[in-house]
Parts: sequence; structure tokens; C-alpha cells
Amino acid sequence: MSQTTGASYASAGVDIEAGDRAVELMKEWVKKTQRPEVLGGLGGFAGLFDASALKRYERPLLASATDGVGTKVDIARQMGVYDTIGHDLVAMVMDDIVVCGAEPLFMTDYICVGKVHPERVAAIVKGIAEGCVLAGCALVGGETAEHPGLLGPDDFDVAGAGTGVVEYDRLLGADRIRSGDAVIAMASSGLHSNGYSLVRHVVFDRAGMTLDQQVDELGRTLGEELLEPTKIYSLDCLALTRTTDVHAYSHITGGGLAANLARVIPDGLHATVDRSTWAPGAIFDLVGKTGQVERLELEKTLNMGVGMMAVVPADSVDAALTTLADRGVESWVAGEITERGAHTTGAELVGDYAK
Repeated sequence: MSQTTGASYASAGVDIEAGDRAVELMKEWVKKTQRPEVLGGLGGFAGLFDASALKRYERPLLASATDGVGTKVDIARQMGVYDTIGHDLVAMVMDDIVVCGAEPLFMTDYICVGKVHPERVAAIVKGIAEGCVLAGCALVGGETAEHPGLLGPDDFDVAGAGTGVVEYDRLLGADRIRSGDAVIAMASSGLHSNGYSLVRHVVFDRAGMTLDQQVDELGRTLGEELLEPTKIYSLDCLALTRTTDVHAYSHITGGGLAANLARVIPDGLHATVDRSTWAPGAIFDLVGKTGQVERLELEKTLNMGVGMMAVVPADSVDAALTTLADRGVESWVAGEITERGAHTTGAELVGDYAK
């Protein structure tokens, strides 16, 4: 008489023991992100954060954001490098939160994989933890989900959510901006985590390039350039708000520089950004020329070398640039705020890029 083996979670493709192993491997990295307000350890059903720390605020406002890193995860998968993509995730979440002047407090992550490889998952969490340290926030928990049949054994995706806090009367935004303010640009570390569907189409599908290909203009391989982690500006922006009278920030992500800057420009005012004040990095030129991508298409997809912008009063420019320089952030005056004319929009780029 034949015998059949009963179905199990493991035979369906989900390995609980591998998941437990991944949790053990990631614990040491999560510990490095702890703030004094965090209670308990990794492994509970919910992360705990002592809200009594907010009592020092007169009127605390909680700021929240959630994001992922898009198709940049495919570059990490192809290269087999998993400990940097977490920096991108933290940057995309926490740099959105700091835009309103909020201090990042804590973050949770969600990692979805086709098959749990414990060391690989731990490497991803290592990158997230390192990013949280750079942003000044705690990693209080997360979820690793195994989705066999939906994702291939080596496929994965990451997402995260974060929370910050800002005093009501220190909230930054459009209502603070005035005509005559200066627009300060902060250099990006490269492509960051936006526009990779366009970039991958250009370099792989159209140009037939490979990740291990040495590119003289970049000074390294294509893969190394594409995997460069997104710069995390959170603590730099908080330092800037302490030393200068910042009116607003704009995180330059999907949609490009002009569209994101326009989001913080109030009705009646106009931001003009002069392209001649900086030269975009070589990767932007490579994508543009290789794919014959028009400049306006590049600018509405990629950050063009600017990852964050600050709007400050004209008399605060020197102090702002000094603060950023002291923190190792390359920055410059890129534009100004003026009264909006009959035919102008919220923000526009003018002139030609420096060579």
C-alpha cells in the first residue's frame, strides 16, 4: 500500500526555521539603533516607544511617512550585495519626515522574499540599522515575509514606515516662505532611489551594458555606481534648523527637482533654480546621452545631482552654508524666491548646467 507524505508549510515553500535564524542574525544590528525611549527587544508583536518623551513639547505634532526603494532592489539582487539597500530605505522615509522639521524617532521595516536566506535577510537589516543610526532614529521592529510562488528564490523587496515629532510652532513649510528667500541645494550621492526603471531600460535594454562593466566616466563599474546608497540628510537638516532660520525643505525624489520644490512653494510665489550653479554627476550625463533622453525628461525623473533643498532668508545663507560645510555636506545657493508672475508656475529650472 503506497503512502503519501502530508503537506506542510515547509513543503509549500515557507521555512519557519530559516526565518527564526534570520531574526537571530539581525538582532545585533537592531540593537545599534536603540534610543532611550525604546522598550523591550526584537521579537515582540509590536515595537514600543515611550511617548512620555514627548512631554517636553508644548504641542507635539507626529509626522509619519512610508516608502520603498523601487526597482533599485534588482541591482542589489543581481550584484549579490544586500547591506546597502537599507540605507536607501531609511533615506526615502526619514528624509521625507525631516522636511517638515520633524526629528525622526523610530522606524519599522517590511522585507518580502521568495525564499528566506538568513544571512541575506540579516544583511538587508544591517543596512537598515546603519541607516537608522545615520538618521538618528530607532529601528523598533519589522516583518520578514516569505512568498514562494509569487517571488523567485532570490527575489526580494523592502518597504518601511517611520515616525517623527516636531513642535507645532516650529513646523516648516510653505507658509513660512517669503519673496527674497534663497534656495540652497545639497548635493546628492548619485541617483538615489528614483528613476531606476528609466535607468535600467537605458543601460541594459538599449545600451546592452553590464553591471561589472568598468565605465571610465564614472571611475568605477556600472554596478557600483547604480548601487551607491542614497544620502541621508536627516541629522544635517535638523542641525541646520538649529543654527539658521530655515523656512522649508524639499526632498528631491520621484518627479524631479522642480516638481518637488514646487510642493513647498505657496500660491503667489515662485522659485527659480539656476542650472549653471552646479554640474550634475557623470551618471546623469551617461543616462541622458546613452538613452537619448531629453533634458526635461531627465529632470522630471532624476534628481540631477541635488538630493535636498532648503529655503532660507537671504541673510541666513552664509550661516546655512557654513553649517552644512562643517557637516561635510556639499551645498550652494541655487536659486531664489520671487513674486509669481502671470505665466510662472511654482518652480522652474533656468539656464544651462555648468560643465
